This record gives sequence, structure tokens and C-alpha cells, in this order.
Amino acid sequence: MKLKIYNTKSKNKEIFKPLDSNNIRMYVCGPTVYDRAHIGNARPVVVFDILYRLLKYLYGEKSVTYVRNITDVDDKIIAKSSAENKSVNEITSETIKWFIEDNNYLNVNKPTHEPKATHYISQMIAMIEVLILKKNAYVLEDGEVLFSVNTFKSYGSLSKQNLESMIVGNRVDIDRRKKNPLDFVLWKPTSKNNIGWDSPWGYGRPGWHIECSAMSKEILGETFDIHGGGIDLIFPHHENETAQSICANNKNSLANYWMHNGFVNIEGQKMSKSLGNYLTVEDLRNKNIDGAVIRFVLLSTHYRQPLDWTNRKLTEAQNIINKWFNVTNNRDLNINGIPTNKILEALCDDLNIPLVITEMHNLLKEEDYDGFANSFFFLGFNSNNSIKSKNNLDKQTINEMINLLIVERQNARKNKDYRKSDLIRIKLEKAGVTINDHGNETTWSLKPNFNPSSLLTEN
Repeated sequence: MKLKIYNTKSKNKEIFKPLDSNNIRMYVCGPTVYDRAHIGNARPVVVFDILYRLLKYLYGEKSVTYVRNITDVDDKIIAKSSAENKSVNEITSETIKWFIEDNNYLNVNKPTHEPKATHYISQMIAMIEVLILKKNAYVLEDGEVLFSVNTFKSYGSLSKQNLESMIVGNRVDIDRRKKNPLDFVLWKPTSKNNIGWDSPWGYGRPGWHIECSAMSKEILGETFDIHGGGIDLIFPHHENETAQSICANNKNSLANYWMHNGFVNIEGQKMSKSLGNYLTVEDLRNKNIDGAVIRFVLLSTHYRQPLDWTNRKLTEAQNIINKWFNVTNNRDLNINGIPTNKILEALCDDLNIPLVITEMHNLLKEEDYDGFANSFFFLGFNSNNSIKSKNNLDKQTINEMINLLIVERQNARKNKDYRKSDLIRIKLEKAGVTINDHGNETTWSLKPNFNPSSLLTEN
């Protein structure tokens, strides 16, 4: 079975041909650790977790090296450190802990390597020195080092833009010290009061782009198979990363396949703190939304397309996951972790997970419960916070199921769908859930005869 990947660089779906089938290498840009991860940050984590699982299945567990970096030195981190009067290490350590907790909640496999930028400063300095020596970079009077885009003729080939359109389209600030407005920072000087390192150009710290180039080279080599990340990283981050790596390493490419996932919007709007629709994984955890449900919604739209996160999708996902849990929890199954051929075929077609979900429903219709369960586990929907035992649901899952039914009922009342609202109320009451409406707010409590299995039945 051949894996096909949509390559951002060629803008075509291509058959994946690894550099070495015994050593598949993938690098995905990870978080800048200064705040809680929002669901837009969670999408690439989940998407590339699926790809990681698939590659390991196709080529063998020990044949895949997956690197997802951590940016632990950055302007935003320093700004938060100053605002909260905490050390940079305090900020980053706490945020990394949150990130790991979120990933565990979403049942995301740990990458092979998770390098921190601050552990690779010497490699960054060495790469910058090579770029200066080869005249691809230049040093300003204050010790700032810039990459010269004019020295790389293919600049813009990944994002498919020419230099003029990039300057105009991205509103690049004119800095008269630069040879070209698009020249970007490799090393920036900073005061001794701030986090930094000694270098041949003075005390300072690396630019963002050079971090990934140095870490990927150190761990994966000068050229590797797959480079992934969000669509917002194509320009300037991945464009700059490509330019400096090719120039420093004297290679024709950095990665053979570039994969990018689409944005996440909220109810049709761009997610923004100013709009009050900024949604983090922690927010969903605090509402007892199961990790498998979050994972399902993030995968429900093809990874290259924008994902519109809505309450309706969340409710639908909860209903589906509840049914799927019921199948896997209440049957004696032959579990080997191997998905069905149709599931594999869909995954190998550029991670067509919407088709995978359709095939999962078909497996239930066909009563192929073993095939369903093995595919279910392969896709990572067996979140640790959900599956407890074959015959009972844990407290967190129960709370989550009730809360989602309450939200679904509130939406039905809002839309004047009183029949649906009444059916949900009856379902809750039959299960032993007492509900009380207070204006637009609804509270609930459990009766002594509460029966959680009733929540898994159809309305």
C-alpha cells in the first residue's frame, strides 16, 4: 500500500518515496512555550500524531524518527517573563508541563525527540558562522546578523511568491540597514540583563528561523523526508528555514515533502482574544470535554482545509464517541492494533480522515466489531481519560456526557426545537439526572438510581 502526501512545495499529491526506508525522518514545528495551547496549536499535534502512527505501521516502529521542537527562547517568552516578574525558565517549564498534559489528554504519542532550542545554541552559532563565511549572511555594527535573501536565487519557491509580492503582501517594515527588506535575523544582540549567550558577534540570542534549521540538522541530518507544521508557517518561517539550511549545508533541499495543516476558526470567525472566542485545550478540559472528543473534532475536517470549530460539531462528536466507546467497552474483542485495509487506504491517501470516519461507521453497520475496535485504537480514540473498564464509565466521562446533552438541549430551546429539547430532558430524567432551569442557566444533579448506560442510548 503506497502512501500519498500532498507536497506544499509542488502543490501536488505525490507518492511518498523515503530517502531510506529503514530511517524515515520527520520534523514538525512545535510550540513556543509562553502560554496555554489553543485548539489551533493542538491541530498539528494531533494531525502529525496520526501520520506518525501510520509511518510506524508502514515502515516499522524503529524505522521512524519524529522530531517536534520546543521554542523556549523568544520575544513573547521574554515579555511574559518581564510582565509576571518570573524567570524565563519558570515560564517555559510551566508551559511545557501544560503542553505535555494537554497532549496526554488528547492521547498523542510522544515524539522520538523533543529538543529545546536553548540546548542547541552552539549548533546555531556554528551554522550562522558558515552562512557568514559563504556570504549568505552579514553582520551589522551592533552585532545583529542577517540572512541575505538576494544570495539565494530560489527564495520564495516554497510559498510560491516573488520577492516584490512578499514585500508588499506582508507589509515588510523598511529597515535601511538591510540589503533587502526581506533579509531576516539570524542573531540579535541583547543586553546582559536579558537571556542570551556569548557569540562571535557579541552577547545575544538566535533568531527564530535558525533554531529549527540547527536542530533538524543535528538530529535528522542535512536533508530529511517530511517537514510539517501549520499553514501560517509557510511564510516566512519555512521559507527562511529552507533558504538558510540549503545555503549552509550546500544541499538541494531541506525536506523532500512539506505538509501543512489549515487554520482553526471558531463558529465561522477567526480565533482571537479580542473577539472573546479564544479557546484552549485547558478550557475544554475544564468543561469535562473528553480528549477523544476533542481529537475527533480536530480530525473531522481534512487536515489541509480550514476547520470550523462549532458547538454543533462538538455535540455530534460526543454522540459518536459515546457510541464508539460503548462498542469497545462492552464486547470481548480480538485486539491487535491493526486497522482494516479500507481504513489504511484512506489514511494513505494524504491522511483522508473524513473518509476514515465514514469507514468506521460502515464497520459498525457491517458488525465488524474487531475491525472497528482495532481501527479505533490505531487512530488514538482510546483516550486514557475515557476508557476505564468494560462495564462502567468513569466520573469524568459521565459529567462530560451530561454537560454535552445539557448544551445540546439549550441549543434546541434557543432554536425553538422544543421536541428535541423535550426528548433530551426525558432521556436525562430516565437516566436519573435531575435538571433545573434558571433562566438561561441549567444545573443538574444525580438521583440515587442514576444509570449511566442510559446516556448511551438513542434519544
